[in-house]
Parts: sequence; structure tokens; C-alpha cells
Amino acid sequence: MTSAPQEPLLRVENLQMHFPIRGRGLFARTRGHVHAVNDVSFTIRPGEVLGLVGESGCGKTTLGRCIVRSVQPTGGHLHYRTEGGGTVDLAALGTRELRPYQQRIRVVFQDPFSSLNPRMTILQIVGDPLVANGLAHGSEVEDRVAEILSRVGLSPGHMRRYPHAFSGGERQRVNIARALILQPELVIADEAVSALDVSVRAQILNLLRELQDDLDLTYLFISHDMSVVESICNRVAVMYLGRIVELADTDQVYRRPEHPYTEALLSAVPRPDPRLRGTGRRVRLSDNFPDPANPPDGCYFHTRCRYADKERCVAEAPDLRAVTGDHLAACHHSEALRLAGVVSEHADESR
Repeated sequence: MTSAPQEPLLRVENLQMHFPIRGRGLFARTRGHVHAVNDVSFTIRPGEVLGLVGESGCGKTTLGRCIVRSVQPTGGHLHYRTEGGGTVDLAALGTRELRPYQQRIRVVFQDPFSSLNPRMTILQIVGDPLVANGLAHGSEVEDRVAEILSRVGLSPGHMRRYPHAFSGGERQRVNIARALILQPELVIADEAVSALDVSVRAQILNLLRELQDDLDLTYLFISHDMSVVESICNRVAVMYLGRIVELADTDQVYRRPEHPYTEALLSAVPRPDPRLRGTGRRVRLSDNFPDPANPPDGCYFHTRCRYADKERCVAEAPDLRAVTGDHLAACHHSEALRLAGVVSEHADESR
């Protein structure tokens, strides 16, 4: 007997985030909008790691900020599963109603050097969310900080030190401890390892895996590094100019991409086996990156796509649709194209 599929922890539905462009001066009019997130829909399942990838400026970080509600989305819905089994739309909640859910959704920031206040001790940095939410006081804060520091591989005896006394990898462990001190369900890791050395990056990725198993966490893992995403994510959503253009299980995306933009990203993935280096064909995209304030008609990617035709691609925007099974892509020609992927060295590992 097969068990019923588990309901999503978060269902993002037609999410939009448009930032106004204003002229100079106090009474300047709005001249247009930057379409940072444009009609995005996807789900995050309990216990999975969903990777969100794309070039800088594609809207990844803004999407994460919308989910945690550090910015108010322009439109759409964020249906989050409640403890009672129902759902609540985070996009529609006021500040007071939103507060409990912001404890359940936390962020690990990109830069471990700038995201920690240099004038606060590690005890203050990690324990501040407990105090701010009235969840602990006095010695209880110290006890809980000591416990979470141990979990992330730091000595509790160092909690009265300041950030400058720690290395980049140790500071990122502090960042992770601060995110986990409130015992969240969903963690948004926004380029959480991109500022670290390669060896330290591997240590932090291993730590994130261990914490996921121990604490039953769900991750939205935002990154521009396809190699890192391959190693940790169960599914991958590829974002281009504010839209999701491909979404599928990691192995499906890496072995058989269905969107030309994904093919270009994968062509830049380095091959660890020296015998395979130089055997792949690098897809070099043009520098004609569209203006998010004035996106092109039709498919947003057609200005850089070598497969685009002048009729349908230029005139008609493709829907994100199922190409094969659960493999979604927003390309008119997915069935006709045979795009090159990479063989995942993690394909046989359980994620």
C-alpha cells in the first residue's frame, strides 16, 4: 500500500515583485517598474532541498526575501502549511500575524563577514532572536546558544568572543546557528557558501546536510553555482529574468535539460575527471541581457538563445509546462531539441 503524497510545506503561486523606478526629486513620478519576480509558481516539499539557480540579477534573492516577507510582494500568494494541517497566505498577513511564521522560516545570508555585527558577541548575535521574540531570558539564552553552537561545530566557550576572532567558515557557522536558534522548519540559504574557500565550502555543505537530517529541516538553496546545487539539492528550479524556466529533479535537469538557458548554465560546470575535461561544448551566451524594466516580447530568453525562431519565440511567451512527467520547462521547442547535459557524479547517491 503506497502512502498518500505529502502536502507541500510552501506553495508559491503567481508571485510578483515589481520595484518602481522613480525620477529624481521629491515629487518625481514613477517612470516604470523593474520586474524582479514575474508570475512565479512552485512548491517546496517537507524535508527536501530545492535549489534556485540563475545568473546574478535574475531575481533569486528577491524571491527569497518575498518568502520570508522582508519585502511585501506586489502580487501572488505564499501558501504555507500550518501546524493544524491547513494553509495560510503569508503574502496577506499583517506584521503581527506574520511574526510566528517568521520564526518558522529563517535565512542564512551570503557574506559571513558583513552579516554579523562586529560590536556584538556571538552570544548576543545568536541569542538575539530568542530575546526579541520573548522566548528566553537570562541564563536560558546562554544555555540554548551553547547547545546550538555545539550543533554547528563551534565551542560554546567562545560565545563571548566577537566576530573578528573567527575565520570565514566559523562566521558562517555562527550565521547558521543564528538561523536555527528558533527551531525553524524552512531555511532559506541565500548563496550561503559562495563567499567561502572551496575546502570550507565542502565543510559547510556537509554541515547543512547533517543539520537537515538531525533537525528535520527543509531548505530553499539559492545559488549561481551549478556544481554546488548538484551536490545538495533534490530538485532544481532555474530562474531567468524573474521567471522560472525549468523545474525538475536534480538528476533529470543535469542529465537532460529541457531549456536552452539551463543547457548554457550546465556547459560551464567543471568536470572533476581529467579524462572528461575539454570534451564538453561550452555554450557562450551573448552579453545582450534584457532590461528587467523593459523585458522583451515573447520568450524572455530569445535575445540570447541560439535556437530561437523569429516567429513564435519572438511573439509568444511560453508557459511553464510538463515536458516529460514532472519535468517542467518554459520553451516552445523542448520536445524537438536534444540539449546537452552533464552526468551527475552524485546520481546514485541518496539526497
